[in-house]
Amino acid sequence: MSKLLFVYNANSGIDNMVLDVVLKLFRPETYACNLCAITYNTFSENKKWKAFRQQNIVEMDFLHTDEFEAKYKDSLFTYPIILKEDNNTLQPFLKTNTINKLKTVDDLINAIKKHNSLQ
Repeated sequence: MSKLLFVYNANSGIDNMVLDVVLKLFRPETYACNLCAITYNTFSENKKWKAFRQQNIVEMDFLHTDEFEAKYKDSLFTYPIILKEDNNTLQPFLKTNTINKLKTVDDLINAIKKHNSLQ
């Protein structure tokens, strides 16, 4: 596998970041990106996730929806999603419905390890 591509169900930019913080603080039940909620606390990256990401042997890239759609114009996916990229081909690695069922960063790490046989 060349790399994993994580696509958040959020757009890039300072305005969107502020909106995300407000939603996380005041209306977390309405927050649309479970991948964001798991990997980031209100103001910073989850420390356990960051350690896993930095120690993992698989390359990982992270994009917001608008960035992903600008780069991969013809791709049709729901978000959030984790894709595997092999030889310039994208295939679902963990789909939206799976990601949205995860509750904690440990759940995400275990799902990635299980799906990718990472130990």
